Order: sequence, then C-alpha cells, then structure tokens
Amino acid sequence: MARLGVNIDHVATVRQARLTYEPDPVWAAAEAQLGGADGITFHLREDRRHINDRDALLLKATVTCKLNMEMAIDRRIVEIAARLQPDQCTLVPERRQELTTEGGLDVVRLARRVGPAVKRLRGQGIEVSAFIEPIAEQVRVAADLGCHAVELWTGQYAHARGPRAVQAALKRLADAIDVGRKAGLLVHGGHGLTYTNVEPVAALEGFCEFNIGHSIVARAIFVGLREAVREMKALVSKKN
Repeated sequence: MARLGVNIDHVATVRQARLTYEPDPVWAAAEAQLGGADGITFHLREDRRHINDRDALLLKATVTCKLNMEMAIDRRIVEIAARLQPDQCTLVPERRQELTTEGGLDVVRLARRVGPAVKRLRGQGIEVSAFIEPIAEQVRVAADLGCHAVELWTGQYAHARGPRAVQAALKRLADAIDVGRKAGLLVHGGHGLTYTNVEPVAALEGFCEFNIGHSIVARAIFVGLREAVREMKALVSKKN
C-alpha cells in the first residue's frame, strides 16, 4: 500500500504572507497526522521563504510519523540536516526565482556534488532520496551515488493535456519505476498531484510513497486538514 507524505510548506507560505505566527505549520503537521498521514514533508529552502529553522526544530521534536526534509545540496543545508537528523532527506533542485520546484535534480550533471551530500547524510543514519525526472540514466546514477530511494517528478503527467500525452507520461513513469526497482531503490512520486489526477499514477505498480502538498492544503481550506488528508490517502491507496 502506498504511503502518503503530506507537504506542509504551503501552510508556512500563508503565514509568511503576513509575516506573522499563524497558521503554524507545526500545528498543521499534527492535524495531518491525525488525518492519517504516513509522513510529514517540509522544504527548508536556502532563502527560508516559508519553512524556517524554528519550524524544522519543532517538527523534529513533535512529528511522530516519518519526517522527510526536502533540501538543496548546498553544503550549509546539508550540515543543518545532518544535525537535525530527520528520518529522510530528499535532495531537490532549488532556484530563487521559482514559485515551486520546477523539475528534477540533475544527479548526472551534479554527481560530484550530490555524492558527498549523500555520503554525509547516510553517515548520520538518514535515508536519502533524490527528486529526479523519470529518466533511466538519472535513476541509475542516483542508485550509484548511494541513494536509498528516488522520488519521480510527476509534473509532466500533471501538466499533460489530451489522452495521448497523459498515456505517454504514465508510461515514462512506469518505465522509470521499473529501472528503480531493478536498481534496488524505493520509488516515490510527487509534484502536481491532485484529487482529480492522482488515481492513474497511484495505480502504477511500484510506487511506495507519494508526497503531496498544495492540493491537500487547498482542499483543507474548505473541509479542514484532517479530512483533506483522509480523502487523499483513500485515493492513493485505492488500488490496493
């Protein structure tokens, strides 16, 4: 059964819009867990545009399910993660101008930087995942660099228009899952997944975890975070 990781960054984004203390992403993590979340995901960006150091410390102290820290491969962030020791670190690309992560980390091109980051985090007993595009070479290099898992960027599928484009994107994901499993990796998925498009992806054999944020937080405005998490978890687990 696929697990659901709930990304709480967008709760912090609302807080930072007014530079105040609410809504608190730490409270959101508690609510998500009460709704059945299998994991809590947060991204401590270099510019601290939403989640900040205080949030990270409190999440480490209070989250009782899997805690997944998304992060750049910047040396300073790697050292923060090594000290914080979340259950998992997911290495992602990061650009100051982007609204959200726009694609996968190019572990092939950046292998000389990714490798030491993976080694440092693994040395602290942290499970390491790389957020990559569903390309065979990217998957294989992530395995070679020592990652325990990969999170496949589902953005191409989420943005696909028309049946042919959707099916092509699903096949690309299925092929990458196969490469990952043969390489001994756990395979996760995320980006752009919503209540209306997640089921075909969740039906692909081999995904063991999905990390979803914006759609859940948006839904929570109307039904509350616990119910929003329950609804999404039912969808990602439906095929099982």
